[in-house]
Amino acid sequence: MTHISEYKARLLEKLNQMNQRLQQVEDALDKPLPKDWEDAALDREDDEVLEELGHTAKRERSMIVAALERIVAGEYGVCVKCAKPIPEARLDALPYTPVCAKCAS
Repeated sequence: MTHISEYKARLLEKLNQMNQRLQQVEDALDKPLPKDWEDAALDREDDEVLEELGHTAKRERSMIVAALERIVAGEYGVCVKCAKPIPEARLDALPYTPVCAKCAS
């Protein structure tokens, strides 16, 4: 099995990426709208997409933080629903998952 420290390093790297992505979204949303109303309308549509990307990144960041907390608590890799070990292949694909595939479905 992959060592917990490897998962922790991957999670910390992913957390850093999420923080950078959120900063980019916030920076883009903070830009003033153009004075031309057509350009402003297009920018508003883009802002809606950026806001959704930001919400998605915040949810993913929360899951990563929760996984890091499970590592500290010694509960990482154990399904929070059924308390059975989460298979390594699932953790490799989705290192911040709190549940096994059976409980996820």
